[in-house]
Amino acid sequence: MKFLVKVMSLALAIFFIATLMPGVSVESMGYAILVSLVIILLNIYLKPVLVFLTLPITVVSFGLFLLVINAAIILIASNILHAGFKVDGFGVAILFSILISITNSFLERISKRLEEKENQ
Repeated sequence: MKFLVKVMSLALAIFFIATLMPGVSVESMGYAILVSLVIILLNIYLKPVLVFLTLPITVVSFGLFLLVINAAIILIASNILHAGFKVDGFGVAILFSILISITNSFLERISKRLEEKENQ
């Protein structure tokens, strides 16, 4: 159930930000769900490898290089799903990843509070 909530909250964040942000387009909410699944899978399998390989530069930059890794994950997802999800460039991908992180953390905080109220 938590995985489904995570997928849907990420899909909502992707769809909402893509409608407001120039340079990012998502064809439909269904495609936003597919994009969120691809991003989650890339974060599970590819991101740890990238973080390990770039550990020295990540440490030197005090973790700011993780923004570059997140942008790379988004660009890879855009290349995989080129028909319905498009990101226009690296700078747009960095801004998109920052906005996705902020929005997704807000949505996850809301879902945790709703879950806590249900358990009471």
